[in-house]
Amino acid sequence: MNTSKNQKRCKLIEKLGVHFEQKDKLAPVAARIVAYIILNGKKGTSFDELVENLCASKSTISTHLTYLQSREKIIYFTKTGDRKKYFILNPDSIIQNINQMISMWTTQRDLHIEVKAFKEDFNNLKEIIEEEKFDLDFHNDYIQFLDQTILSVNQLKSKINNKK
Repeated sequence: MNTSKNQKRCKLIEKLGVHFEQKDKLAPVAARIVAYIILNGKKGTSFDELVENLCASKSTISTHLTYLQSREKIIYFTKTGDRKKYFILNPDSIIQNINQMISMWTTQRDLHIEVKAFKEDFNNLKEIIEEEKFDLDFHNDYIQFLDQTILSVNQLKSKINNKK
């Protein structure tokens, strides 16, 4: 790979790594391993390649590979006649992430529906004057947004599942 592409790849690995540290609460090296594996694709990434390219010790890489496998973030395969393991992103981890997002959005949606219902009941009280009534536009818009988002992500999930 030429130097310019390699530099871009290194920057992207770092950027993705920081994202995974925050999003998935991964240790920095584990996050960089995931990022590296993502950018390597279906061909897989060997242990030696990770040690060399991430500039980490064998024991550090080994520890984090074991951890990532236990969290089902990555899996490995072997090639006929080759004793190495090649690590790839676990295709099911994408579905797991989608399910977590849908669950979070569904919970938010249900809470907004409950809050909106409370505010509607409050607004319907006879002793409430117009200036004290809640504006429900935000809840209506946000619930609609979450419904559309959940629907779209479920469609993406179906496409991913159909490709398996």
